[in-house]
Amino acid sequence: MTNPINALDVPISSHVLPLHSIAAHPMPSGVRGALVQRFSVLPDGPLDVTWLAAESPRLPLGRIRLRWEPASPTGWNVTAHLGLATAEVHLASWPAAPDDWPHLAHPTIHEVLGLCAALTVATAALDLSNRLAQV
Repeated sequence: MTNPINALDVPISSHVLPLHSIAAHPMPSGVRGALVQRFSVLPDGPLDVTWLAAESPRLPLGRIRLRWEPASPTGWNVTAHLGLATAEVHLASWPAAPDDWPHLAHPTIHEVLGLCAALTVATAALDLSNRLAQV
């Protein structure tokens, strides 16, 4: 089976794409959104994503999916969802955002991914503490 091609001639696959280069265009058909893969800690730094196919399973723990649709009369309605252990939750919305909406979403993504990383470390420390207590 070949990968579908979107309007920008970019295959829907695991290729990492800079979000700023695709954010001002409609999402291709056959995708649930864009999965955040990498982000810069700099406020104006890049966000890199991969397309998430429509038939993809639920988001993994701590992963963020972005979705955008044209807003009337201009701009984009943008939403972000976060994968938790048992569900996906609505993280944020940016209604009628301008074409440079990745700059609006960047601080939220940065803070949430930082929180998820901190929770991962705290969980690992708690697990280690529990194992050591059983010795």
